[in-house]
Amino acid sequence: MIALAPDGDRLVATAGRHQGTRWKHCANRRYDVCNWLIAAEGDAPIDPDELCRACRHNVTIPDLSRPDNVVLWRRLEEAKHRLLYTILRLDLPLFDRSERPDGLGFDFLRSRSGEKVMTGHSAGLITIALAEADDAEREKRRAALGEPYRTLLGHFRHEVGHWYWDQLVRDTDKLGPFTELFGDPWQDYGEALRRHYAQGPSATWPDTLISTYAGSHPWEDFAETWAHYFHMIDTLDTGGSFGIVLHPKLDRDNILSTSLDFDVYDRGLDMTALIDAWIALSSALNSFNRSMGLADPYPFVLSPTVIAKLGFVHELVRKR
Repeated sequence: MIALAPDGDRLVATAGRHQGTRWKHCANRRYDVCNWLIAAEGDAPIDPDELCRACRHNVTIPDLSRPDNVVLWRRLEEAKHRLLYTILRLDLPLFDRSERPDGLGFDFLRSRSGEKVMTGHSAGLITIALAEADDAEREKRRAALGEPYRTLLGHFRHEVGHWYWDQLVRDTDKLGPFTELFGDPWQDYGEALRRHYAQGPSATWPDTLISTYAGSHPWEDFAETWAHYFHMIDTLDTGGSFGIVLHPKLDRDNILSTSLDFDVYDRGLDMTALIDAWIALSSALNSFNRSMGLADPYPFVLSPTVIAKLGFVHELVRKR
């Protein structure tokens, strides 16, 4: 966050480590969908179409002649910006489709008559169905699919996991360890999905998977695990910013006790400490929601195998 004051047609930071630096708004501010800034270099006229670090990944945005599309797009951007914030803080590789053909891009599409848009990923291009930004429609789909959790942010984190599999695993020395832990990534994807939807998960899926959908294919298992790692990092970062300390009175073994006074973005952060803090914090969050008669915000159990998979993602992100 930067405190700003007008400086001609630009903005100047008035406090903190950015004091004196000059900035300009992202062009998408005109639609009230972005509040990110761009460094203003020199005195050249401001380009009215210049996009920030997050918005330049957009390939297709909704038809803005429909007012309801603007509202839905705003919700998509809130989730996407949060995703990009975590990616940037983790210092992960990030490039858009103007920089490389396989760069990360987003299509935000509305279904048409006879043509249903499906959320998914293909060669760096992530499609998010605009209908997912409608809370009622998303809840309807969650219930129909029997999912315990379905959010816009979850979609973004899951789909970007597919892109990072291509960037960090596919053609690297990580492919062998990945296969040992997640399974053969080259098995027929279409057939695996058909089998999953026809037969469902095995009865023992909670022992090895974070969700039932993770059992459909190793790529989906990785994307689900990647998304949960981002859930952990972002929520623990938020807890730490509020100075949260958990020390339940009936926690004699200190299983649910934790202090979040550590930097979740520290590249040397120990995975065990991360998991211990997450189990304590997510248990507290679930308990708070139950006190309000709401569903658990984190309705998942981390088995030893799932923790090992999260550890794989942790090493992939931190030890590049």
